[in-house]
Amino acid sequence: MSSDEDARRSVEMLLGILDLDASEARTTEDIFTGASHPMPTGRIYGGQVLGQSLVAAERTLPAGRVAHSMHGYFLRAGDATEGLTFAVDRIHEGRSFSTRRCQAYQNGVPIFSMIASFQDDNPGIDHAVAMPEGIPGPEGLPTDEELSEGMHPLARQLLTDRPVDMRHVERPLFLEAGVEKAAQQAVWMRMRAPFPDDPALHRAALAYLSDMSIQESILRAHGLSWQTPGLKVASLDHAMWWHRPGRVDDWLLYVQESPNARGGRGLASGRIYDREGTLIASVAQEITIRVPEA
Repeated sequence: MSSDEDARRSVEMLLGILDLDASEARTTEDIFTGASHPMPTGRIYGGQVLGQSLVAAERTLPAGRVAHSMHGYFLRAGDATEGLTFAVDRIHEGRSFSTRRCQAYQNGVPIFSMIASFQDDNPGIDHAVAMPEGIPGPEGLPTDEELSEGMHPLARQLLTDRPVDMRHVERPLFLEAGVEKAAQQAVWMRMRAPFPDDPALHRAALAYLSDMSIQESILRAHGLSWQTPGLKVASLDHAMWWHRPGRVDDWLLYVQESPNARGGRGLASGRIYDREGTLIASVAQEITIRVPEA
């Protein structure tokens, strides 16, 4: 990102796509519309639809209820040059919990389907796995953009145009894989510019962030990089649990690992901590992964 002004514009772009419009044509239904941010590949980034679907579902909730879990399936590749329609079903309304289904459509067909659960803030037992020790802080690490020299210009544009500052603790897999085949990695991330104080926006933006880089623990386990000839990767599903409040414009540590890969599929899981070591969210994603010689 070339300047503070560019960083601010990229974050404003994200805030714009999370600001869905209510449908005027169907006032009796929970229908919302939204736009996509440009992508060099022409395909919608999955984290965008995660965040937008959460925003749509939260628009239908009683006051005070917040997301604690979501489970979604990526059904079709989305076209980043076209808008989206989000249809929300109010599946359940309980005394403490609400359940919503949200489907994202393009050209009349669903590209993403999500069920999410929301809860009032209630007291209860409390514990969390501690942040791993010995991980260097983000300030001493190079940015992903600084390590992306030599990438194809379109691939590099994915990094330079995004609203996120990401810094891999291990060297990123943009050009080549490391010597060690280890099914885990850690990544620092934060928005490039300040975010509004609205907690709902931070939850949606955290969903947006959660789809970034989590697939790489699977690649690392097999010594693969994003430049491996013939490599094909696509997300199948995504699950997320929000544990505690957190800000996406402060540094977050995304600790990732892959417990399994088989049959052309790989599973990755992740834990997201704030800078003080508080566990704020957990994530799981399964992908299809094809390697010509495998």
